[in-house]
Amino acid sequence: RRHRPKKARSKYSATRRLLLKSKLLKKAESLLVKEKEQKELERENTLRERAPPLKLSGLSVQEVQELCRDLHHKIDIVDEARYDLNIKVARNDAEILSLTQKIYELKGKMKRPNLRRVKKSADAMLGSLTDTRVMKADFKVNLKTVKKEEEKKEEVTDWRKNVEAMSGMEGRKKLFNAGQ
Repeated sequence: RRHRPKKARSKYSATRRLLLKSKLLKKAESLLVKEKEQKELERENTLRERAPPLKLSGLSVQEVQELCRDLHHKIDIVDEARYDLNIKVARNDAEILSLTQKIYELKGKMKRPNLRRVKKSADAMLGSLTDTRVMKADFKVNLKTVKKEEEKKEEVTDWRKNVEAMSGMEGRKKLFNAGQ
């Protein structure tokens, strides 16, 4: 007989554990709220720093146009940086995915899909067996016969004579005419 190890009794009662759990959750919630407020404050400070408010009063038309050109240039630079970062993130995600697949393959813990049981009646099974035999017979019957054409044989001549005949402008003219 094997002796089962006794379950260790918890140091805290169920009510005490529930109380501690609720206190931990409240503390975590308050920390999350503080973190969210801190991030919002950092965002506002960064925006104020990077994009100061525009002062358009008292500017001439040329100065406003120059300001617009400058803003468009800055927008293009930021857009290019954002695009580059998006591509880097996409590449990194693809690399992470491939590496995790390699890890699973190395561990040998590939997830196998659940197979569904397919119910087939006896008639369907017999029908599928007989259909294949009929199909093979029909296939052989329906084959088309192909007539073999006799291959045109080129006359075998001495190659030296051919070279002499094709040399010079007349030979090139014959080749040109033969190609048409």
